[in-house]
Amino acid sequence: MLNTKDILETISMIQDENLDIRTVTMGISLIDCIDPDIDRACEKVYQKICEKAKNLVPVCEEIEKTYGIPIINKRIAVTPIAMLAAACKGQNPVKFAHTLEKCAQTCGVNFIGGYSALVQKGFASGDKELMESIPEALATTEHVCASVNIGSTKAGINMDAVKMMGRIVREAAELTADRQCIGAAKLVVFCNAPEDNPFMAGAFHGVGEADTVINVGVSGPGVVRAALAKLPKDAPIDQVADLIKKTAFKITRMGQLVAKEASTRLGFPFGIVDLSLAPTPAIGDSVAYILEEMGLETCGCCGTTACLALLNDAVKKGGVMASSHIGGLSGAFIPVTEDAGMIAAATDGTLILEKLEAMTAVCSVGLDMINIPGDTTAEVISAIIADEAAIGMVNSKTTACRLIPAIGKKVGDTLSFGGLLGEGPVMAVNTKSPKVFIHRGGRLPAPMQSLKN
Repeated sequence: MLNTKDILETISMIQDENLDIRTVTMGISLIDCIDPDIDRACEKVYQKICEKAKNLVPVCEEIEKTYGIPIINKRIAVTPIAMLAAACKGQNPVKFAHTLEKCAQTCGVNFIGGYSALVQKGFASGDKELMESIPEALATTEHVCASVNIGSTKAGINMDAVKMMGRIVREAAELTADRQCIGAAKLVVFCNAPEDNPFMAGAFHGVGEADTVINVGVSGPGVVRAALAKLPKDAPIDQVADLIKKTAFKITRMGQLVAKEASTRLGFPFGIVDLSLAPTPAIGDSVAYILEEMGLETCGCCGTTACLALLNDAVKKGGVMASSHIGGLSGAFIPVTEDAGMIAAATDGTLILEKLEAMTAVCSVGLDMINIPGDTTAEVISAIIADEAAIGMVNSKTTACRLIPAIGKKVGDTLSFGGLLGEGPVMAVNTKSPKVFIHRGGRLPAPMQSLKN
């Protein structure tokens, strides 16, 4: 039973500590929209998405009013579009991107994800065509997000795809240089991409999912930080972990409530709750501040990786008890431009790219929203992607890169995206050339961990 203390605590979390539901994401399968005529396929896509998602935004707004819980984003994720493009040989897949943009505008959602390809073991029909079209697709749309999965623990890393993506990331930034290179900020390169991730820009609807599902992503870094602030500074570290677990449980229970309610009202099955701590640029709503509350002077100093490992583990342990279905990414995000504490640490030079890479070995995703110098070569970008994918492959976890080459800018300059994407400094990158390695191509073999059968 709920008591007065629990109710007041939840109200305080929402009003004072930035607790919210970060996203309710409707996943929609487009398999039945495949057609060799791209115009007919696009019409089927538009009709299906708009029919399924017509009530998504109104229902989420009703839930907000009923329970007083902010739902910040309403989103749609669809079947990887490369699968539809495979049937439309010789036709420009950007038409699908423009159809998705039209769907997003009609349904009133913040983002629509799934302009994606899964090429971890090689290229199927339609994959290369879609990948080559990503820069144009992102430059000519506002709400469409793209992703490419270039590796997995089972398959290894597709180094030909890695080489392509370094160039494609640069092109996406170049085509949107007049808009703070926003194209690259809507593009994620994955290793071990999950099929039920509700968070953008990497969301897509996996082929193993039901026709239409409701997935929810929670937030709550400010709540965790506020709870830790009440602990004595000499409290042992296992007490810190225990408090984070209890707090994550409360946050996730709220996510479960919203997910079940949205599922019931929309008439589609509940998929998962992603219990990731997703920060925002708002002061206090920061994963970096949690790490500093544990006892670090500044995020990025020695001890940061250990603190982040504790946080990620405690969040999972607490959250998994609060929902019948946990999925997606589920952990702690460390996007530099979206986290006030990360922005400050990167600006003063304490948080550097190499330390961020070490942190990604124990956190939820990877090198997320990293602004790099505009003259960074495609080969260096590819090599950063390869390094991050290797961490994910060997550790059997999801890793990703969302790198933004700041065209025309250098280290110390700033890119500003506004909204949840925030702003951040351009960070230094090691410029020694990995060109020979990247141009070898082929497939980096899967590790021994892949042989589990």
